[in-house]
Amino acid sequence: MRIRFAWIVAILTVVAIGFLLACSTKYTASSNGLVIVPSQNLFVMSSFSINLSNGDVSQIYNDNGPITNGLPMSVVVDPAGEYAFVIVVQNPAISVQIPSITGGGVTGVEAYQIASDGKLANITTVPFNPESIYLPGSSTPESVPVVPANSLAIDSAGKFLFVADIATADGFGNQIPGAVSVFSISSSGTPTEVAGSPFVLPVNGNASATPGPCGSQGLCSSASALAVTPTVYPILYSYCSATTPPTTENLYVTDAANYIVLNYSVDQSAGTLTLVPAPTGIGVPTGTTPSGVAVDPCNRFVYVSNQTPDNTVSAYTICNTINLPGNCPVADFRLHPVTGKLFLTGDDPGPLSVDAYGKFLYVVDTGSNQLSGFEINPSSGSLSAFTQPAISTGPGPNSIAIRSDDSWLFVANDGGTANTLSQYAIVPATGGLLPAAQPVSTFNYPSGVAVK
Repeated sequence: MRIRFAWIVAILTVVAIGFLLACSTKYTASSNGLVIVPSQNLFVMSSFSINLSNGDVSQIYNDNGPITNGLPMSVVVDPAGEYAFVIVVQNPAISVQIPSITGGGVTGVEAYQIASDGKLANITTVPFNPESIYLPGSSTPESVPVVPANSLAIDSAGKFLFVADIATADGFGNQIPGAVSVFSISSSGTPTEVAGSPFVLPVNGNASATPGPCGSQGLCSSASALAVTPTVYPILYSYCSATTPPTTENLYVTDAANYIVLNYSVDQSAGTLTLVPAPTGIGVPTGTTPSGVAVDPCNRFVYVSNQTPDNTVSAYTICNTINLPGNCPVADFRLHPVTGKLFLTGDDPGPLSVDAYGKFLYVVDTGSNQLSGFEINPSSGSLSAFTQPAISTGPGPNSIAIRSDDSWLFVANDGGTANTLSQYAIVPATGGLLPAAQPVSTFNYPSGVAVK
């Protein structure tokens, strides 16, 4: 009898704990923020509620996962905060762990609806279109599956989703150039790949009407990151709050193989991409192995992170109506390098982000487990390192997200056994970062982070 009573008490205790957790993780859009994180170990999407009065973060317990239909990578939330999109990659380990997902899932974009309680519900998974490549001596194209990089972006209107695709190879040893996959987003959150996608990068830095393989020498074109210019400006507290944003948008894509950043104009109705040549050549030179790119929210500047041995950030002026005349005789959104000293970071800088008001730049130093912070000169785009130039993250930082009110910054860490989000409060006057007392625990191997 005593043993039975002990078991009853234990069960009631577990139920009580569950009830308390459920009560403490309620999400209300009017008073809470929301953080969304994919897990590569459990193949699930998880969400967290942020108490905006004190920054406390607590997990929202989603029903049935939700399970991803592939190995999840980078994630983004649409501007209205209604849908989340994640890159997924086919992986046999998924079917071993989750038999209901056959064939290791798919490689594509997965869409989730964000409910009023912060929980996620799967809408659909859309496979990527293959590249069409013309082999030497062939008049018909070969279809080659794309391999997505861990980079995607959504435009200000939530109308188009962009995914960077790295260089790959076909089954005959031909090196295949990277590309950009573009999806239109319906009012119900369903992505559909647009006509002509994927848009193949210039081969070895040379544009071609009929894309072909890069050859066996190993040189190719590989999209490593991308960022789109905004068509909505911050309402308050920014340089451009009182100005009218453009109605057109451009997409900037880093080519990690050729050390350039490419500029594409985006057709606002169809989502198709058109390459805009640089003042000299196809793209604008970067440092070694560009791996991240960010556009400031006022359409003035573009920043590119360059990995070892450079460990720098390249800065560029966008030629638009804000920056005329200067070095920009025409508002065609071409890039002009910001002259001056090199902007040094920690080891292997990767993802980077400009804060919501265009005042500060934050760079994830993936090789040294740090964040580098800079103040942006509003006239020239030049960068000045913070007084405390770097702050520690967890091991294996791989992504960054800043809340749109400039209050909180998050970094996902997947190194070792950390499996955490690093959380920082942003000091408005200086851009300095105040780390939370404890990192946020996540499921194993968080591969991205998005915040609303």
